[in-house]
Amino acid sequence: MEKRFEKFTVLTTKIGRNIKKIKNYEMREYQLRSPHISCLYYLYVDAPLTATELSERCEEDKATISRSLSYLEKNGYFTSETKSSKRYKDPLFLTPKGIEMAKRIASKIDAVLSEISHKLSESERTEFYRSLTIISDGLETIGKRLGKSE
Repeated sequence: MEKRFEKFTVLTTKIGRNIKKIKNYEMREYQLRSPHISCLYYLYVDAPLTATELSERCEEDKATISRSLSYLEKNGYFTSETKSSKRYKDPLFLTPKGIEMAKRIASKIDAVLSEISHKLSESERTEFYRSLTIISDGLETIGKRLGKSE
């Protein structure tokens, strides 16, 4: 009997844990954690973004993003040109310190991706991401359907 459920859940969980472990290890000298890294990275490649948009890009809940942004702002990594009462709608911009750190993060991400994907051809990598997207979209559809029944 093929153990698809066990393989799928164990492998996806291991991938997520290892990504988090690598993020935390690579950035420990800067006192940055996994959610901080995601925020800086997405602000670097897609800025400006709001806290709400970051939450969606990072696939993190609003509370985690709020705590991360509070830490990053306090430590001078980003700023907001507006200071509305609803901070989650303010566009966020990296400071020079934030840009420098985000460049380091992007470089480390590129190095990790190169190391793990060198055994895949471009067509295998393309097919892998296509398959992963189909799985993710399917699970999201099921999750939304289940959420409506609550």
